[in-house]
Amino acid sequence: MASGTNPSFILESKGVVKYEDRPVPKLASPNDVIINIKQTGICGSDVHYWVAGAIGSFVVRDPMVLGHESSGIVSEVGSAVTTLKVGDRVALEPGVPCRRCVRCKEGQYNLCAEMAFAATPPFDGTLTKYYALPEDFCYKLPEHVSLEEGALVEPLSVAVHLVKQSGVKPGQSIVVMGAGPVGLLCCAVAKAHGATAIISVDIVPERLEFAQKFAATGTFTPQRVPAEENAKALREQHGFPDGVDVVIDASGAEPSIQTSIHVLRVGGTHVQGGMGKPEITFPITALCVKEINCRGSFRYSSGDYKLAVELVASGKIDVKQLITRKVSFKEAEQAFEDVKAGKGIKILIGGVED
Repeated sequence: MASGTNPSFILESKGVVKYEDRPVPKLASPNDVIINIKQTGICGSDVHYWVAGAIGSFVVRDPMVLGHESSGIVSEVGSAVTTLKVGDRVALEPGVPCRRCVRCKEGQYNLCAEMAFAATPPFDGTLTKYYALPEDFCYKLPEHVSLEEGALVEPLSVAVHLVKQSGVKPGQSIVVMGAGPVGLLCCAVAKAHGATAIISVDIVPERLEFAQKFAATGTFTPQRVPAEENAKALREQHGFPDGVDVVIDASGAEPSIQTSIHVLRVGGTHVQGGMGKPEITFPITALCVKEINCRGSFRYSSGDYKLAVELVASGKIDVKQLITRKVSFKEAEQAFEDVKAGKGIKILIGGVED
């Protein structure tokens, strides 16, 4: 049973973090469970809230617990819980929708207007000792899957959703813009879906080197030239004179998005996952005359977490390779500094020590 104190890592205001003891959560519903958080990854959104105090319309107005990429051990279960028991190790899906609106009923609960998502104002995140969630948003980890791997199920689920949105088929070609954690995982998910040509694009040589070892079949370094020139160079370098089937942008960078449209074949598919400037210059004519299918992708939805756990459990995707290092809960602020500085791929913060 969850008891005692609940140390938490708090974003007090823009640029200011601190440790604070928060109330231990209680079971708000008989279907809820309380999890003792053991591992948490740092997402770019966490860092952005810390640095800027806002992402779009989501503004940090009150102190907020950071973190949403977590795994842990169930410490308490509600009276109606049937699928979990105390001691189970779980990956946390950190957003709870209303379950009643049209989007929820359609299975697109990630688009629910009433979504309560961890570490998105005004909702607290998971960098805390104890966190409460409904049982159906906790995914039991197989015995051979570690809690570290469990924390990476969240970004993997983002990649699963992106690849699902793309509709990539066995034997197809795909370009992934950006070799950060999500971009790298998109390469791996595309490979698991049967894509045979997977090109990772980034401006950081070390990331491309890792991508080639991890899941990409090839890489490309864009130059400071017009997007059409970069697209032409990519197609020529990797043998796609007519363009590729699918592009996923996991960078949010305007030149990458522009290049994406030009590198696609006619009738190809572009999926936008990276968030950059609110408005950009976009090659609308190329989109039209090539009849490109253009889709957005936001977080994850029905079935994505389940598939992510299965991909890890089956060994099809080795997320452990992405872990640069692990730090203690007391070292959380330094870990955020390192992520901000672009050090490594994924840093994990350990749970509060008993």
